[in-house]
Amino acid sequence: MIEFETKNVEMPELDFDKVCRWLGEIASMHDRHIGNLNYLFCDDEEILRVNRAFLRHDYYTDIITFDYSHRNRVGGDLFISLDTVRSNAEGLKVAYETELLRVVAHGLLHLCGIDDKGPGEREVMEAHEDAALKLWSTIK
Repeated sequence: MIEFETKNVEMPELDFDKVCRWLGEIASMHDRHIGNLNYLFCDDEEILRVNRAFLRHDYYTDIITFDYSHRNRVGGDLFISLDTVRSNAEGLKVAYETELLRVVAHGLLHLCGIDDKGPGEREVMEAHEDAALKLWSTIK
């Protein structure tokens, strides 16, 4: 089950039924099944609070993913700062919705076992994000 909630922000204007189908397809591409995914859209102050409280990091970020996956069933809590998504979209000169979808997919890709911190891993993650965004246009 996939749930979408907000804290301190308005719910983004997305076709959430389509998002759920898309996330299921992304998981399937990685031989995974969707378990319980909880996306919480928030502001920068909330993601900073979560980052400090749970990860002991003192900076803003676009997404924090807590992984509760078991075997091939992905599950987790995913906090997404819409403030950071918007500023990243502006900085990258891409549409806000495109950047938001990239971040939504990014969290799921982490749950599928794709990392982005080690040598060469960022490029692997970006390739998977690009594939997920390409898949978006095929979802009905």
